[in-house]
Amino acid sequence: MNIYLLFKSLHLISVISWMAGLLYLPRIFVYHAENNSEIKTSEVFKVMEKKLFYYIMTPAMVLSWLFGLLLIYSIGFEQLGQIWMLLKLIFVVILTLYHFYLGIILRQFKTDMNTHSHKFYRFINEIPTILLILIVFVVIFKPI
Repeated sequence: MNIYLLFKSLHLISVISWMAGLLYLPRIFVYHAENNSEIKTSEVFKVMEKKLFYYIMTPAMVLSWLFGLLLIYSIGFEQLGQIWMLLKLIFVVILTLYHFYLGIILRQFKTDMNTHSHKFYRFINEIPTILLILIVFVVIFKPI
């Protein structure tokens, strides 16, 4: 078995799972912000948000990083000197920071301390899409 292709497959599966969560959680925040005054509905959203963040997104993020680092190890650390790889890593670090920012927002909703409107969550929901597009183009075209 080709270990590189195994790590690459597992990396892609993890990234797809992580991205699904990064795209869906802010959408739940939109609905939660719109219905925050309804206690029963708000409690349902809190459970959904918690399970998505802690049981799907965070493990998928950790596995994405793990298999990504194993891929770099398998192709050689000299690849880190290539501009496309540095750009990809920068974008992935930004995605990771975005992930943790969503965790901060999650805690605000949990304690009923949300200060943002549903429009804010609609706006930030575009961030992972833009980063995903940038990452895919950098990896496929390997500029410079």
